[in-house]
Amino acid sequence: MSVVIAIDAMGGDNGVAVTVPAALAFVERHPDAHVILVGVTESLEKELAERGHAGHARVRVRPAGEVVTMHDPPVQALRRKRDSSMHVALGLVKDGEAHAAISAGNTGAWMAIASFVLRTLPGIDRPAICAPLPNLKGGSTYMLDLGANVDCKAAHLYQFALMGAALVAAIEHATDPVVGLLNIGEEEIKGNDTVKEAADLLRAAHERGEIRFHGNVEGNDIFKGTVEVVVCDGFVGNVALKTSEGLAQMLGRALKGEFERTWLTKLGALFALPAINAFRRRYDHRRYNGACLLGLNGLVVKSHGSCDVFSFGQALDRAFEAVRSDVTAGIAARIARHADSPATRAA
Repeated sequence: MSVVIAIDAMGGDNGVAVTVPAALAFVERHPDAHVILVGVTESLEKELAERGHAGHARVRVRPAGEVVTMHDPPVQALRRKRDSSMHVALGLVKDGEAHAAISAGNTGAWMAIASFVLRTLPGIDRPAICAPLPNLKGGSTYMLDLGANVDCKAAHLYQFALMGAALVAAIEHATDPVVGLLNIGEEEIKGNDTVKEAADLLRAAHERGEIRFHGNVEGNDIFKGTVEVVVCDGFVGNVALKTSEGLAQMLGRALKGEFERTWLTKLGALFALPAINAFRRRYDHRRYNGACLLGLNGLVVKSHGSCDVFSFGQALDRAFEAVRSDVTAGIAARIARHADSPATRAA
């Protein structure tokens, strides 16, 4: 089937200079993909013309009269900018004209508008941001929530676990993904009251056969690959994500020799170059760009605001794969199966 993705082409630190070339490269990689570039018509048509792709058969332009800036408060962007590129792109998903929408713009505004336009699936109280992180097993550990919900109830964490398991089942074709609850220790007595209650709900769900719950996991388990899905609230998840990205950038700079260099370190780096390049490719944070906002009546993807053409392309690929794997339907089905569970009723 053809996959149509609506792009908020004005979003991000670099706007059309990144979104347009990334979109053109994306449709070249995927012959069955179409994109709708949403934004200021003059800017989009100029960028397409300069790149020799005016009138591309699988690239359409949809005008939007307003742009949400990185400094706009989410409520203001939602209420006062109804003709923004964000709002129009998400409307295309709601109307069935696009299968997914993606933006590199203001995260709070993107989440607020997406939740308003698409609404949550039955049985879901709050959407959650989920993204993969590389692990030592050569695969990915999917983590949520990464910033959509700072304060969570135990029942919300339970719902996140179901959504994360559904995403991994669809994307990674895993029959029964293993879920861990992020905590300050593996012991059941560790953690605050919310995390302890969430652990009780997940253990009960495990016993009912609803989910494979490993138990509590610690921060280092994310990168060990101890489990396939790590669940936490948005405050903890966002801090963990940004810390890991900062560490990856620091290691990348160190491997490129941007810090103190001597003849000995240069010689050592020369011999280690193949391993260094392999490490940089594997743990390049740009390769993991693109987080899914799960729990809505439509597929929504958030890209980093500072992304370049390569990393925005990775986010587009992630959206494409999520559509092909029918992630939204998988989440809806899993939630529907457990709609009468104690945890769902408690929410």
